[in-house]
Order: sequence, then C-alpha cells, then structure tokens
Amino acid sequence: MFGSRMGAMDLRGRVALVTGASQGIGRACALVLAEAGADVTLASRNIEKLQGVAKEVEGLGRKALVVGLDVANLESVKVGVSRALESLGKIDILVNNAGTTGDNLVMRMKPEDWTLVTRTNLDGAFHCIRSVLPGMVRQRYGRIINITSGQANYIASKAGLIGLTKAVASEVGSRNITANAVAPGFVATAMTASLTESVRQRILSLVPLGRMGTDRDVAYAVRFLASEEAAYITGHVLNVNGGMYMA
Repeated sequence: MFGSRMGAMDLRGRVALVTGASQGIGRACALVLAEAGADVTLASRNIEKLQGVAKEVEGLGRKALVVGLDVANLESVKVGVSRALESLGKIDILVNNAGTTGDNLVMRMKPEDWTLVTRTNLDGAFHCIRSVLPGMVRQRYGRIINITSGQANYIASKAGLIGLTKAVASEVGSRNITANAVAPGFVATAMTASLTESVRQRILSLVPLGRMGTDRDVAYAVRFLASEEAAYITGHVLNVNGGMYMA
C-alpha cells in the first residue's frame, strides 16, 4: 500500500533561473519554486519589479539574485547566466517564460512585429537553453521548462518552441536532463487584462472549468516538471487550460 510521502516535490538544494520573472506567470513560477525550497535567479528587463519579487523570495527563506536580462540579446543572456553561476554556483532548473506579443492579422502585420516576437519567444529561449546546458551536462542533471502558447507571430514562435523542446529532450536525455513545455490556456495576467468583457465571456464559454486560469495554476505545473516526481517525463507538452481543446 502506498503511503503519503514527506517532501513531495521538494526542491531544496536546487537553483532555478526564471526569465520574465518580474510579473505574471514568471513571478508566480519564481515564488512557487522558492516555496518548494529552490533558490532563484530572477531575470527580466525590469529591474525595479524584480527587486520586489526578490524580497518575496527572500521572505520565504530562499536566496534570490536579480539579473537584468534581455533574452533576445545573446550577449545579455551570456552575462546573466554567468552572473547566476558565479553567485549561486549552478543552475538546475531553467524556466523560459519571457515572452511578448505584437498582435495583428498576417496581412497587416509589420515585419518588425514578426521579428520582435519571434526573437523574444523563440530565439530567446534558444539563447537561454544554449547558455545553461554546458553546466547541466557537467553536473548530469537539469530541468528545462518552456512556457509556450495569439496572432500568427506569437503562435508561430510558440509552436517553434515546442519543436525546440522536443529536440533538446532527445539530445540531452542521456545526461539526465529533461526538457518539457507548459502550454497555458487563458490566464488572468497583464497580457489578458486588455480583453473586453464580451471577448472574455466568449473565451470562458470554451473552457469546461468555467474560469480563467491563474498564474499559480501554471506555476504548479512548472514545479511538478522541475521535481524528482517528473524525472521520467521529457519532450512533453503539459496543457494547463481548464479543458479547452479536448475535442
């Protein structure tokens, strides 16, 4: 008979790097990982907001490092990862959450809008993965978790991120490194705050659970994939969407 396990999803001794950690899903991921015992490097372009999140992480008894980082800029990522390794010693968990949108129809979309979104959402994740992998390979341990999910450029970049997730999972699985994606549905964040009430109600009519998700709903999925309990899961896309698209 199976009994309850103490310390389930215990991340004590682990160090996480979370991009886009200044607000929304990224902030929730940082806090939930810290609640599970991980120390956290908080990365974003918004240093002021990151410092507020860092105080919350430290209030949970964990170490927090604030790193100004633009994921679309390879040199910025290299410097940020180097600072994280120097200060906290290692990176066990990478949460690629930084993302942006530039909504418009394809025929009206400016090339610069396409480029901005794909550079941030896809190239940015690649830069971060490439920068943390050498350390993960050396320590023979790693958890890479990509937040995926708009208009054509956002969807295209996130679909590419799922492909990247599966390619990385296949390439580094033998080194005890897993790579998975979390695909949020409609979550109440700054990105969805601008929706009109009519659009919001139309969305909710498609969600069997009848509500929008929260940032912590997504963060709990991330915590699971970062844990030992998910050690045999890789190359997977975990939908956190209240039952949308079941058909």
